[in-house]
Amino acid sequence: MRLEITGVSVEVAGRRLVHDVTLTAGSGRLIGLVGPNGSGKSTLLRCVYRALRPAAGAVRLDGTDLHALTAREAARRLAALPQEGGTDFDFTAAEVVAMGRLPHQRGSGAPSAADREICARALERVGADHLAHRGFLGLSGGEKQRVLIARALAQEPRVLVLDEPTNHLDIAQQLEVLALVRDSRLTVLAALHDLNLAAVHCDELYVLAGGRIAASGPPHDVLTPKLLAEVFGVRAHRVPHPETGAVQLLFDRLTENARTSV
Repeated sequence: MRLEITGVSVEVAGRRLVHDVTLTAGSGRLIGLVGPNGSGKSTLLRCVYRALRPAAGAVRLDGTDLHALTAREAARRLAALPQEGGTDFDFTAAEVVAMGRLPHQRGSGAPSAADREICARALERVGADHLAHRGFLGLSGGEKQRVLIARALAQEPRVLVLDEPTNHLDIAQQLEVLALVRDSRLTVLAALHDLNLAAVHCDELYVLAGGRIAASGPPHDVLTPKLLAEVFGVRAHRVPHPETGAVQLLFDRLTENARTSV
């Protein structure tokens, strides 16, 4: 399923935080959204998963305006893992994952045998099946994140929107989660802080700065020392990954002398 963001601007409390953003995520592609804190990444994603309405522009799935769909219809197409995702009630991990099946249920909403099987597979895929009967609030940050990703997968969406999905995960778990997301064959739009993870796992990157797109394209073309100095205020050294050849970055503070040379 193709995700298109066309000319989207977002206002919160009378202040425009996102300005005329256009972005395309082709079917089955993993698109990374990167930028410094406060650049508008989470605000844009909240518009995509319908927590906010755009002040201008549209978000479309295969040409259909996402905000014109009912909540159930939208949830059957798109699942989201926001930064503030979770629950304040101590459901078990299995019960949290089962919430992903709600858009597909009718009547009383009691999960069917098929629903339970889908949820069990989702927990297994993220390596969290052993947590099924644990209370969600008692889990570590990384364990909670795995369960929430399983909930999104159990929703069986065509598009997945992730806001910092590797938060609270150790490095092995970060690599596993992003590999899982890639292997899902879903259309994925993910905000990521770690530029090296983004460079390895994303098909394309969109760089946000001040609520506007500063650059877009394949990671190798986008993550240049000049752009990283201008947008992130750091001095970057590019090196190839020894196995994949993907661009990887080493960082230094950007001194005044370095600012004038990039």
